[in-house]
Amino acid sequence: MNLPVQGHKPATAQAEDAFPSLMNNPLDVRNRIRAQRQQLSAACRASAARDACKRLVSLRRFTGAKRIALYLAADGELDPLPVLQQACAMGKQCYLPVLHPVGYRRLWFATWQPGDPLRANSYNILEPQWHPSTLIKPWALDLVVVPLVAFDSTGKRLGMGGGYYDRSFAWRRNRRHWNGPLLVGYGYELQKIRHISAQPWDVAMDVIVTESALYMR
Repeated sequence: MNLPVQGHKPATAQAEDAFPSLMNNPLDVRNRIRAQRQQLSAACRASAARDACKRLVSLRRFTGAKRIALYLAADGELDPLPVLQQACAMGKQCYLPVLHPVGYRRLWFATWQPGDPLRANSYNILEPQWHPSTLIKPWALDLVVVPLVAFDSTGKRLGMGGGYYDRSFAWRRNRRHWNGPLLVGYGYELQKIRHISAQPWDVAMDVIVTESALYMR
């Protein structure tokens, strides 16, 4: 994955030196990076969300995508709401993840746009008030914006530990010619660390987008 160097190192870029690899305790890495991003000011969060949005919507796969899945930011995550708003304005179908009503710790995706009703799931995370007719499976999407806690420059991602995205896109590991939707990891530059050791069940991101760079695998 090649990094185009663009501009100066942002104030949010701190974690790579602090966490050279996941030889550190993953739980400790999660807790420290989550604490760092929660300490960002509202102005810094808003600026980063705008800059990351510009980078994401510049991707050719975004322009051509018809069905895009995003998430609602929580716990200090980089907010993809500007992307969702722009995608809706472009006439794209937008979706949010919902807990699979049957499958164990897997996700389906439900249509949503700003203003539609939401409800809290079993993790107290807001998700659309879906009906079976509004749900689609992960493979039917064109592009998925995925939250993360940490990432490295090769596209490996550290999530919250629940494994929902890895299970939901596990079928990609056995594909040679068609990998389904473009998976876009989305986070602050401060969440980048030097190395994440991949586990057999991990699903790598195709692209990582931050407020200051694109990392293409």
